[in-house]
Amino acid sequence: MSTLLPPNDERLLARLNQHPQLRARIERLVDLVEDAGDDLRKADEAERRVIEEVRRLGQEVLEDWADGQVTKRAEELDQTPGVWRDGKKNSAGTAPSATSK
Repeated sequence: MSTLLPPNDERLLARLNQHPQLRARIERLVDLVEDAGDDLRKADEAERRVIEEVRRLGQEVLEDWADGQVTKRAEELDQTPGVWRDGKKNSAGTAPSATSK
């Protein structure tokens, strides 16, 4: 039996499914909060762990974004006339201007 989700929920789930590592980390965050229940000692530990998870989440999201930007820029450069990213330089260096004594 499938349940119909509001369009915003369906969109969020579709986007999370495109990023399995992100989805797994979000699920861990929810598990941490749910596991704490009403126990204050567990809640303190859960808070500490949630903060650590959110920091890692932020780092991963920014790394993924940066990787995407690098790929995007590389593709743009590949399409730019006169730009060669691969290959060997033809120059043999600079010729000496004078002999040393």
